[in-house]
Amino acid sequence: MIEIPTSIEYKTGTWRIEKPVIDQSKCTKCLICWIYCPDMSIKRMFDGGVEVDYEFCKGCGICAEVCPQKAIKMVEE
Repeated sequence: MIEIPTSIEYKTGTWRIEKPVIDQSKCTKCLICWIYCPDMSIKRMFDGGVEVDYEFCKGCGICAEVCPQKAIKMVEE
């Protein structure tokens, strides 16, 4: 039987051409980016803020699109 690889075994972050960068001074910790991220690459911090797990982020840009404060910018790798 052939095993299907998982993203836990194979980091998917190398697929992207742009990466999201969070401006923490603009972030209101609303967690909308965390809710919408299809890859669960937005991680909640102990202080309620968020950070990006670049090992799994594919650079789709959904987090930047849904951020009401425009605290996330897509930056070329």
